[in-house]
Amino acid sequence: MSTTGEAPGLAEEKRVTWAELYFDLVFVFAITQVSGLLHHHHDWTGVARALVVFVPVYWCWVGTTVQANIRDVDNPRDRLGILAVGLAGLFMALAVPGAYGGRGVLLGAGYWLARVVLLLLLIRIPGVWRGPYGAGVLVSGPLLVVGGLLPDGPRLALWAAAALCDLAAPVVFRRRLAAVAYHPAHMPERFALFLLVALGESIVGIGGTAAGARLDAAELAAVAAAFTISAGLWWQYFVYAADAMRHAVVIADSRRDVIRRIFQYGHLALAAGVIGVAVGFGETVADPWQTLGPGSVALLYGGCALYLLTFGYTRWMMFRQVATTRIAAAVLVLALLPAMVRLPALAVLVALAALLVGLNVVEHLRVARAAAASSASAASAALGSPAPAAVDSPVSAPVE
Repeated sequence: MSTTGEAPGLAEEKRVTWAELYFDLVFVFAITQVSGLLHHHHDWTGVARALVVFVPVYWCWVGTTVQANIRDVDNPRDRLGILAVGLAGLFMALAVPGAYGGRGVLLGAGYWLARVVLLLLLIRIPGVWRGPYGAGVLVSGPLLVVGGLLPDGPRLALWAAAALCDLAAPVVFRRRLAAVAYHPAHMPERFALFLLVALGESIVGIGGTAAGARLDAAELAAVAAAFTISAGLWWQYFVYAADAMRHAVVIADSRRDVIRRIFQYGHLALAAGVIGVAVGFGETVADPWQTLGPGSVALLYGGCALYLLTFGYTRWMMFRQVATTRIAAAVLVLALLPAMVRLPALAVLVALAALLVGLNVVEHLRVARAAAASSASAASAALGSPAPAAVDSPVSAPVE
């Protein structure tokens, strides 16, 4: 682990290892399990319960990704460590369906085991106990285990406290993390892969439901609309945001702050939004003519709105600019939500698909316009004449 405070340059670009990619397969299953938990409880209590379980699953993945970023993990010791964390994550995933029943201790023990392994992998770093990894072993891990022994209400409260402890640790230990040198290419790639895993769950939400249906014209239309929504969400991130996020890490004065705000926190919200959409698909594709309940519509439209609003947060944190089109689209999604409760599922899907397609078209035009303005500026500069100012130029601030 480099603690010189001088972040590695692009010449030392770090790539994702095969062990990390294999490790991600565990979290494909884990996200499916969290989606299943939310599928049965659409009210606010159900959302809170699913989120409280999702945070430790996600934070296990984050802890492994950070330690793989700041160290060379392409060696037998660290490969075995990553696989051990993967096994602990598998225990957690198996516990999720019964997390609020008889498997609460298994969830907590799996998490605690993962945090212990991660701490041991970093044990040679002076003072590692006095940081997020130590907090996971000494505070949040024990809270999850003890919570698993308690009745439902106290369990939820203790697990919520553990989740808040994990989420607060990077802020609490901000000064101690100031000397950590992060590799700028590896972190954006890892979090993009995690979001891709979450988006894969939306495909499962479509296909898993449709596979057992009659697949008549209406159901196929619903599948097409749902896939368009999923593809629209993918397009928003991987076409417009991914490069901007990597750019922000490269140019940041404090990579630690960008990684905490944009990746650790921002991607938690992005993944949560996608999971909500995925669960909503499970309620809409099977019977396109049914009228959906408020819970299903709220998950589908609310998840999409959360996803879009998160880009408003990330763009402001990166460039201090407002993501006007995405925030406007999110507000429109939320405004349409009450009316969607009275419409058939197919209409609900088609409306959201059309909105996302429209948003992506608008974003494409903005990027094309900014690129043309930038080209005109460069040509004018070469001729030595004044040029019109480029608005939101991708050269200075990529469209995110």
